[in-house]
Amino acid sequence: MSALEVYKAIVEAQTLQLPLKQDAPIFTRNLEQRLDGRRKSERLYAPKRPREVVDFSSNDFLSISSSGLLRSAFLEEMAQHPEMDIGTAASRLLDGNSEYVENLEREIASFHGAETALMFGSGYEANISIYEVIPLPGDMIVYDELVHASIHNGIRNSRASIKKSFSHNNPTSLAATLSDLRENNEAVRLGMQTIIIAVESVYSMDGTVAPLVEFVTVLEDLFPLKNWEIVIDEAHSTGLVGKNGRGLVCALGLEDKIAIRLHTCGKGLGCTGAAVLCNATVRNTLLNYAHCIIYSTSPTFPTLAAIRAAYKMLMNGDLAERQQRLQKLIRHFYTRMYQHQAWSKAKSAEILDIPSGKDYESQPFVTQIVPLWTRNLDNHWLASNLQYANYRAWPVDYPVVPRDQGRVRLMFHADNTIEQVDGVVETIVKWINERLNVVEGQRPRKRDLQLREKF
Repeated sequence: MSALEVYKAIVEAQTLQLPLKQDAPIFTRNLEQRLDGRRKSERLYAPKRPREVVDFSSNDFLSISSSGLLRSAFLEEMAQHPEMDIGTAASRLLDGNSEYVENLEREIASFHGAETALMFGSGYEANISIYEVIPLPGDMIVYDELVHASIHNGIRNSRASIKKSFSHNNPTSLAATLSDLRENNEAVRLGMQTIIIAVESVYSMDGTVAPLVEFVTVLEDLFPLKNWEIVIDEAHSTGLVGKNGRGLVCALGLEDKIAIRLHTCGKGLGCTGAAVLCNATVRNTLLNYAHCIIYSTSPTFPTLAAIRAAYKMLMNGDLAERQQRLQKLIRHFYTRMYQHQAWSKAKSAEILDIPSGKDYESQPFVTQIVPLWTRNLDNHWLASNLQYANYRAWPVDYPVVPRDQGRVRLMFHADNTIEQVDGVVETIVKWINERLNVVEGQRPRKRDLQLREKF
């Protein structure tokens, strides 16, 4: 499937359907009316068939799935346990428990320096469960404004009495929000109610890293009675940072300061599922009250075997070279991009920004997520150029990101090459020059004009 065919399918998916279905039942017409609301703003999502192109999009940033490494380790793990049934056939609380899953949870908890772990079917389910179950009436949730949709949804269903956001990664904003809550709530000042802080280690659409040490300092200064707890989603830091990829909390030595950590398996680990790291009290609370556990069939043996196979590679240090290579590729991208003469022109004309690379040379690590910020809807134009050059990268718009903050998200992978990274840079530079021609009133080249008309 060519790039033109992909974008043709995307464009065709935006065709309004309600006028074509006037004879359909009211049930269908009402749903199509809602979908047409997205089609009108060209935001209707449709599944995309995979193409044989260079991947700068998927979450498999260590390339252990695409390379076949995980497949081999998974098959070996399966072969070592011929006694295991494929399905679990029941909830974890009934017949869906096993010695295998309990051993896996102990191994994961030990690797991350946690007291216990509890497996979930996905990170989304885990976040929903954490925020629906753990905060009690009277508790308060203070969350970073850019946390994942699953956290927002969990908070929305939470029993917490107060739910407030603070500016992204801003310790000053967090302190101001917390100070206001403390001053206006006697129970908080007396240490009788808990404030729960919800953050992520690495943010999926921005590539930014939470200033976790600063957050802990703010909380310790404001609440000497220690009636605060931090819940952190480590989805995009698992396998990226810390010894053998243990995550940001371990890298900073904050294991004893964080109440709940969520490590998902669908990014760096290349499979699916998630582990919640916590103490025994939190684990028992989730087991007894989380609907995603009580009313769902527990994760199957193949799911757990894939997770164990991936974790074995982390624990044994088998992925260290891939982690180092990934860092080299991302830094190479920033160096090539920022040193190109087109970059300063793009910045001054305000047609492109790459804030994730700020001070990248002095950072202990850089994240695999590199968002290319553009003017409104220009992200589609830039993405089409990348697709045309056979690099898989997609535009991201509201509601995945805030309104008027559209971007193209690049996701770097350990198995990308220096030549491929250079090709992405050159494609971006060509787009910059094309965009500058439009800004300056010059006529675009014929091929670029054809691309704009098609996309």
